Amino acid sequence: MKARILVVDDEPDVRTLCKINLEYEGYEVIEASDGLSALDAIGKEQPDLVILDIMMPEMDGWQVLEKLKSEESTASIPVVLLTAKADEASQLRGWEKGAADYLTKPFSPMALSRYVGRVLSGENSEDEARRRAAVVEGLKLLQDMRKNDGASKLPTEEVIEEKGNDQGGT
Repeated sequence: MKARILVVDDEPDVRTLCKINLEYEGYEVIEASDGLSALDAIGKEQPDLVILDIMMPEMDGWQVLEKLKSEESTASIPVVLLTAKADEASQLRGWEKGAADYLTKPFSPMALSRYVGRVLSGENSEDEARRRAAVVEGLKLLQDMRKNDGASKLPTEEVIEEKGNDQGGT
């Protein structure tokens, strides 16, 4: 039998779309409509993966993610964030808090299947971890640059200037 997936979203249509698509792929799907019921379902059902919305009543997705990653019994459960929050800061926050991946709404059900399959298989997990770390660092750099009104230079620009100065350049 394929993996058990918990879909957590306060929008019934989103849960239904995920459920139909993932069941078609052969997964067992459980649903929760908010963060508190998600934690309850995780304790009872022990899912192999959680698809988690961020903006929900009772307990938001950030709180659920933090709780999962802070407890030894659930820290290894991969979480794919599925949210309307498409901004860089939210993506950065999700990856920093331990999300395995981040997918924004509106989403393609086929893309969701690919994300789920890739996360569950561990496919390219080292490459993905390196990619994610590079993206996180890049996003942090962009945030820092924006805070400084673009006054700071990219690290590569500073290195190029230093090399130019070392070689007698201007």
